[in-house]
Formats: sequence, structure tokens, C-alpha cells
Amino acid sequence: MKITFTLCALLLSCFISAQGNDITTQLYDTYEKYQESSLDKRRIKHHQLQPLLAKLKADSRFKVNVVGKSIEGRDLSLVSIGQGSIDIFLWSQMHGNEPTATQAIFDILNFFKSPDFKEEKEALLQNTTIHFLPMLNPDGAERFQRRNRLGVDINRDALRLQSPESQTLKNVRDSLDADFGFNLHDQSTYYNAERTEKPATISYLAPAFNYEKEVNEKRGNAMKVIVFMNNIIQKYAPGQVGRYNDDFEPRAFGDNIQKWGTSTILIESGGYRNDVEKQEIRKLNYVSILSAIYTIAKGNFKDIPIEDYEKIPNNDRKLFDLKITNVTYEIGGKPYILDIGINQLEVEKDKSNDYWHSSRIIDQGDLSTYFGYDNFDATGFTIRPGKVTNEPLNTFSDLTYEKTMNLLRQGYTYLQVSKIPAEWVDFSFPIHLISSQHHLHDFTLEVGVNPTFLLEKNGTYHYAVINGSLINLESGTALGSFKNAMIYR
Repeated sequence: MKITFTLCALLLSCFISAQGNDITTQLYDTYEKYQESSLDKRRIKHHQLQPLLAKLKADSRFKVNVVGKSIEGRDLSLVSIGQGSIDIFLWSQMHGNEPTATQAIFDILNFFKSPDFKEEKEALLQNTTIHFLPMLNPDGAERFQRRNRLGVDINRDALRLQSPESQTLKNVRDSLDADFGFNLHDQSTYYNAERTEKPATISYLAPAFNYEKEVNEKRGNAMKVIVFMNNIIQKYAPGQVGRYNDDFEPRAFGDNIQKWGTSTILIESGGYRNDVEKQEIRKLNYVSILSAIYTIAKGNFKDIPIEDYEKIPNNDRKLFDLKITNVTYEIGGKPYILDIGINQLEVEKDKSNDYWHSSRIIDQGDLSTYFGYDNFDATGFTIRPGKVTNEPLNTFSDLTYEKTMNLLRQGYTYLQVSKIPAEWVDFSFPIHLISSQHHLHDFTLEVGVNPTFLLEKNGTYHYAVINGSLINLESGTALGSFKNAMIYR
């Protein structure tokens, strides 16, 4: 009897998985057809959404209502579609510098505008009503910053409701009394799936609603949907899913919305190799969220084993952009062997429409339990400080990439310049610009400094690290991608 029951459960699980995989594969394969092309960069602004919302408002299938305003007076809009009894509420960009799901929401809306997937859409829209509140923090998005104009983290304002954006989210949640809620965020690209080198491309959480971390039916349903979504992501980014710590945070919206009776699913978009603008992660959001809504509409998630939620690896934070191992570093004429972890940190420019890198050494020593997007075994190489060119450069017209490489091969990592244009904040070739008036401190390798040095073996410079990027001096190519060098005035 036990064997028969187990076999039936296994067959049922396979049937549910097959149903989900069928639509998932189609969604993934046809994604580019629905991708909203006007939102192709992370630093999207509120004004870019308005023409898209206007088109939706002109479409009778959608209801578009202004449900609140930000501190600086920007509209907060709610888009609804469907006539089913199951209410699903999705909100994005509570943090202004976390836009991936906002882009995915407009891809999903394009999906609903299209004539395709007719049968699946009927199942979706007859059984559910779906509500989207994209870009909850437009003032933060304008500055590409986490907090709102008041300097408040909206996700820690669920109790006091000090901000109008927080009040709007609470009012919409209460008016809908939604069955399911999708709390959509971005996380640091430096998170990894625990004890692996793989980035946590997507991380999930079914937030706790009390300190005891009890699991009631509502939270259990969220866990089951997360298991379903995890199985989808594993198909396209195997091993690249993490699970957040579920310690109860009484001020957080996710925890409270779970507490108020909505099955709440936190989705965090992290890192994916060679996906700086997170467009592949955006696609994974689109596919997994639509598939999840479909399984909610069909009710298939109910039979998913809740125990599988705990099998998702914990989120960890042990990734670097560049990890250099076993490199020799000399102090007082004595050699020491170190690992170095480097991150290429973004600095906003052009009114937060673009960025440049100002890299830092994050850690050094034994980093054997850490990982890198890019890794370099520097066994046999010794760190050497770079030099400043003797004669200042008067014009950039004759400077080429190959001339830059020749300077690096001679041990120069700083190019002395007589006059640096005032509007320049970074430099596109892999050599730092330095004015004649600037005095460099003596070279030291320590946490917090900009990683710039040469790697020498047998009297020859083979590699240069310039602003955190490793440059092969023979080929002239970077390991990974190189964005910019620094300017020292």
C-alpha cells in the first residue's frame, strides 16, 4: 500500500512538473517577442514608463489607475487585468536601484497584450485577477539609489508608514486583500548559492510572519510556489538559486503582508555571468513569474511537497568580481603568498543614467572558501607596483590602445597628463591618468585600496591589474570585461 501511494505521488509530481515545463519552455523560447525594448538598461526612470502605461490605459482589457504619489509628486500606478476570483498582486522597485523586475513586469504586460497563448491566457484570466504596481520608489529610481527621497528604506516602513509610497503599498494590499503577493527586488551580484562558486542569480523567500517562523496555510502556499519556480530556474541556470534567511523582521513589508493574510513570495534578482545589465535575469523573471501565475490559476501548486523548499541552498555572500590566488607579495624583502578578492564597484555619473568603476580590494589572505566570477591562479607571479610616466602627455590624439599596452609592458600603470579635461571622470584605456600636480602614496596592498599593480615572473611583466581588471599584456585582452581606468587630478 505504501509503495502504491509513493508511486502515485511521484506520478502526480511528474505530471504537475510536465504541465509547468510545457508552458515554461514556450515562454522562454518566445521571450524576445514580448520583451519591452524601450527598457533595455538598468537605470530606467519614471518618465520612461508613462507612455507604456498610457498605451495600456487605452486598451480596454487593462485597468490603469493612479493609486498614490511619491514624495516628489510622481504617480504610482496600478495596472490590473483578469476577472478571476484569485487576486495576485506584484510590486517592484521598492528600492530605486533594483529595476530588473520592473522591466520584466512590462514584458509580462506585453505578453497579455498579444494574441498568442490564447488557451493559457483564458485559464489565467478567468481564474485570476492580476495587479501590477511597478516602480514603487520612482524618486529613488531617478537617483538610482536604494532609499526614497525621505531617505527611508520603504521595506522597513510597514509599521510606521512614514512615506507616501509605503502608505500606497499598504492601501493597495488592503483594498485587494490579495491571495498571493510577489515582492520583487534585486540583490547584490556578490551573493552565491551556499558553498558553491555559482552566483545566486535568483533568490527566494517565503517570509516568516512571526518570530517563531511558523508555517500556516498561507506561508505554506508561498513555499510551494517557490519550489515550483526553483524547478524552472534550475532548467536555465542550474545551481544558481539561493534561499534567504527567514528571520522575522517586524518592520518589513514582506513579513507583514504574509502576516496580513497574503501568501507572499520574495524574489531577488542577483548576478549572472556576463550579464551586467541583467537582461538574462530579466528573462528568467518573466518566465518564472508567468509560469508561477499559471500554476496558481490551475491550482497545481497545491500538491507540491512543501519539504522541497528547505532543499534550496541558503544564500551566501562569497563572490568577488576577480579572485587572484597564490600570488607572491614582498614586504621587507621577504615573500608572502596571498589570495586577493577584488570587486568592481559602480559609481553613478551622467545624472544616474550611467556609471563608472572605482574598484577596491575587498579581502586578502586565505580566500579558499570564496569564489570569483573571474579567477586567476597567480602561482609563480610576484606583485610589482606600477610606475608613472616621466614626461606629461600634452594631447590624446596620438594615444592608441597598443601604445597603452606598450606602456604597461614597460611597467607604467599611470600616464602623466599635462591637462585632463574637466568633464572627464574616468578613462576608457587600461592606464590611469594622473596630473603633474598629483602625488601618489607609496604602493601598499591592503583592503580598501584601488587594485592597480603588475604581475611579474622572471623579470617580465605578464599581466597588469588596472582598476580591478586583469589585463593579459601579451594578448592585450582583459579577463572578463574592462570598463575604465581612474583619473587622479
